[in-house]
Amino acid sequence: MTERYGTSAQTARVDRARVHAWLSQQSYWAQGRSRETQDAAIKGSRNYGVYNEDTGEQVAYARVVTDGVTFAWLCDVFVAPEVRRRGVGKMLIAAVIDDLEPLGLKRTLLSTGDAHGLYAQYGFRPLAEPSNLMARVG
Repeated sequence: MTERYGTSAQTARVDRARVHAWLSQQSYWAQGRSRETQDAAIKGSRNYGVYNEDTGEQVAYARVVTDGVTFAWLCDVFVAPEVRRRGVGKMLIAAVIDDLEPLGLKRTLLSTGDAHGLYAQYGFRPLAEPSNLMARVG
């Protein structure tokens, strides 16, 4: 039987324990993040998931931090290893873009160490002037 997947932007549907385990244990950017921090990040963000339509199990996650008018930051994008290379990442990013498009945001940024090709398919490009971007890391 072929697995079927669907997307949701309902924060209440996010499997918080699973997302925390993925990010704090398997991601390269959020190793050791506390559950409390992750729950607060979910609460303060727009959240997206991909779910197995037969089992209801969450298989991917992303969140967006935005003012809803001018700017957004796409982050914490994670696809469960067992469903990678099945189009789940594309489905997730397409759902995020479709949800943000009506907002008319001037800029949506992200940072990736390994998925440049995926994001390029949805219009993301390297910054024209990356030296203008600064960070205060705490």
